[in-house]
Amino acid sequence: MTATTPATTSTAAPLARRSSPATDLALVTTFAAVIGVCAVLPAINGVANVPFTLQMFGVFLAGAVLGAKRGFIAVALYLAVATAGVPIFTQGQAGPGVWGGATGGYLLAFPIAAFLVGLVATYAVRRGATVFTVAVAVAAAIVTVAVVGTLGTLGMARALDVSLAVAWGYATPFFLADVAKGVIAAIVAAAVHRAFPRLTRG
Repeated sequence: MTATTPATTSTAAPLARRSSPATDLALVTTFAAVIGVCAVLPAINGVANVPFTLQMFGVFLAGAVLGAKRGFIAVALYLAVATAGVPIFTQGQAGPGVWGGATGGYLLAFPIAAFLVGLVATYAVRRGATVFTVAVAVAAAIVTVAVVGTLGTLGMARALDVSLAVAWGYATPFFLADVAKGVIAAIVAAAVHRAFPRLTRG
């Protein structure tokens, strides 16, 4: 009696090629730069001197295009460079002192937002452009309120020495604009994935 062993075939090739570290580094630094550009574009001063900018668009786009891990790293790199002294925080600010201001909670929320949107993007990217766009837009809307709004409120309450209720009132005018930025980021990211399939890795 001879034992038969399953034949090893090469038909089960990996469906998603892993990009090289050099490619990952290039993508991460590119999106960190995109977020920086979005932050320093002319802003409209909002409630409690917190400016309306395109920064959240850049954060959502990083997660939606790069996925959770690389999106998180891109945002963290942006924050690290700005904290080190490069004037790419909103309104050309820089340095660690910005974290103690009214926008400190928002800065803390940014990499978390990119990570969570990236998780949804990685799951949805294989399910077609329409599903991807809707899923990422909905995820961005939820993250806007549950993560960015919450941490932004806590940061403003501490920095401005106001109650959480008052700080939440300061935060809510930003929600609609940030939800819109998430929708636009989802649409742009869907187009990017159509042009560059398998860009987002699980």
